[in-house]
Amino acid sequence: MTRGVVIALFSAALFAQDFSDITFDHLAKGLGFTEGPAWSVKDGYLVFSDTPGDKLWKWTPGNPVTVFRENAGGPSGNAFDVEGRLYTCETRARRVTRTDKKGTVEVIAEKWEGKRLNAPNDVVVSRAGHVYFTDPAFGAQTETRELDFYGVYHVPPKNAPMKLVAKSTGRPNGIAISPTGRILYVVNSDERNVRAYDVDKNGETSNERVVVSNIAGVPGGIRTDEKGNLYIAGKAIVVYSPEGKLIHTLELSRPASNCGFGEADGKTLFIAAGAELHRARLPLKGAY
Repeated sequence: MTRGVVIALFSAALFAQDFSDITFDHLAKGLGFTEGPAWSVKDGYLVFSDTPGDKLWKWTPGNPVTVFRENAGGPSGNAFDVEGRLYTCETRARRVTRTDKKGTVEVIAEKWEGKRLNAPNDVVVSRAGHVYFTDPAFGAQTETRELDFYGVYHVPPKNAPMKLVAKSTGRPNGIAISPTGRILYVVNSDERNVRAYDVDKNGETSNERVVVSNIAGVPGGIRTDEKGNLYIAGKAIVVYSPEGKLIHTLELSRPASNCGFGEADGKTLFIAAGAELHRARLPLKGAY
C-alpha cells in the first residue's frame, strides 16, 4: 500500500478541529472503473467492484487486494446485511444478487411487472433485512431498456414481493440509510440532488422530499456517519448535515463514483475514484 492522494479540506469553523490534513492511501490502482466499496462488519473485510473489468475485489487489512469473484455481471454497488451476506448490483446482468457465506449466489431482483430491470446501480440493506436499490441506466444501457422509467425499489425480507419506492425521469444513483434506520436517502445524478424518504417499522417509505440540491458535478454514491451526516461522492466528497447544510468538502484529484465506511472502528472512509480505490481515517464512525 502506497501513500496516495492528499486532499484539501474546506469546512465550517465548528468542524475544522475534527477534519484536517486528511491523507488518502492507495489500496488499488490500474483497474477499469471502481465502484461500491462495502465493509463486512461480521467478517472484517472490504469488497469493491471493477465494473468494466467484471470483477469483485476483496481487501483485508494488512494484505493486498485479491479477486473475490470474476464474471460478476458488471458489478457496481455492494452492501452486506447483518448476517454477513453480500448484495451486489449487477449492471450488465441487470439484476441484484445475494451471496451467502458459502458462496452461493441467489437472484433477489431482476424484473418489475414482467420487464427486465434497467441496470441496478447501488444497494443498501437495513438492520431488519429490508433491501433498497436504484435502477438507472447509463451509456449503451439506455438503448436496451424495457421499462420507461428509472426506479428505486424495496425488497422486503422473507421473500415478500418487491415494491416500487419511486419512479423518476432523472437517474437515481447512490442510496443509503440513516443511522436510526428511519430515513432512506437517494442521490439523483441528473437532477444533482438528494431525496429523502421516511421509513416505518415495516420498511415502507413515505414523505418524499429533496434535502440537498445543486450538488457540484455529477453526484453518485452516498453514505451516512454516526451523526447522520451525508457523504456524497462526485467531483469531490461533499458532506452535508442531516438538515441539508454543507459542512465539509473533501477535494479530490479526480472525481469519485462511490464511498463507504469500514475497518474495525468504522472510522475509515473508502473512496472509489476512477481506476483507483483509496482509504482515509476520519474522526467520525460510519453508519453501516
